[in-house]
Amino acid sequence: MRILINIGHPAHVHLFKNMIINLEKKGHMIKIVTRDKDVTLKLLDAYGFEYEVMSGYYTTTLGKMYDFIKTDLKLLKIAIKTKPDMLIGVGDPYVAQVGKLIRKPSIVFTDTEHANLANKLTFPFATVICTPSCYKEYLGKKQVRYNGYHELAYLHPKYFKPDPSVLDDLGLNKDDKYIIIRFGSWSASHDICSKGIKRGSESVFVKSLERYGRVFISSERTLPTELQKYRLNVRPEDIHSVLYFAQLYIGEGETMAVESAILGTPAIDIEAIKLKQGMFNVTAIHGNADELVNKYKLMFAFTDQNHALEKAIEILKDDKSKKKWTKRREKLLEDKIDVTKFMIEFIEEYPESFYKYCKDRGA
Repeated sequence: MRILINIGHPAHVHLFKNMIINLEKKGHMIKIVTRDKDVTLKLLDAYGFEYEVMSGYYTTTLGKMYDFIKTDLKLLKIAIKTKPDMLIGVGDPYVAQVGKLIRKPSIVFTDTEHANLANKLTFPFATVICTPSCYKEYLGKKQVRYNGYHELAYLHPKYFKPDPSVLDDLGLNKDDKYIIIRFGSWSASHDICSKGIKRGSESVFVKSLERYGRVFISSERTLPTELQKYRLNVRPEDIHSVLYFAQLYIGEGETMAVESAILGTPAIDIEAIKLKQGMFNVTAIHGNADELVNKYKLMFAFTDQNHALEKAIEILKDDKSKKKWTKRREKLLEDKIDVTKFMIEFIEEYPESFYKYCKDRGA
């Protein structure tokens, strides 16, 4: 098959990388298109993928509107030229709309219930919408649920082996304890009504936590001068090994919290999402966060940064925390499927795979 995959975010590189490698090994032609956002291109280069850049990344509302039209038209031109049998993306209005225009199936993966604008621009045009089984919304007959998370497509032990050499890169010994703090930018379209750690309070987190180990900061926003020395400086492809060996992750942005939890590292997400009814914790909205917090006890989620900091200190004071999380992780891995294998089989066997799913659920 000829398959067109749109990569709109660094996390999408991780999600699809093992699927792409295996599909190419089987002889399928993969056309990757992408945008120049954060470390997306560095990751694609690190894994040796060929790709075509469609656009950059805009933070203003006007810029996003301009970019949307420009990207849609660019993808349409690429699709007409490459003639794909299928288009694939993550919460992706571009592949859904272009797929509809050229009359080819689009398979869209999503795990973000509150991405209201992107979902409204995507779901009506998509052929199939694949979501984790814990996804909290019913999306109709197009929806296919699988028992896993996006992050398991690349963090399952079958695909991920932590590299201890990252400790050398950080100037650490194997017994040294360290903590990862993340500060987000809140520039994504679905983050407009979200909030996390108050700007100006970053130093409080660092000073409170560095009593329990080295502190490293991953930040999408500009750090105060006095915190520059804490900035995490590793290759983008090594970030998951860094999270694996950490004593704790705390910060804004659910993806990295979920990744840490799945790796068996205590994780604390600080995030509130504003909906019409008011501010909500991510566990009230996102199915994957809800499961990791309430079913597997691998993650905590707070709207209040002071409560989050108290929980972080409580975890760090317990010398057995990492062992507890390792056991909980084993339970998670027993319950969940190999997500990459699911994606490959669903794509290769489509549309029969979709018909079989509909038959099995009684639709």
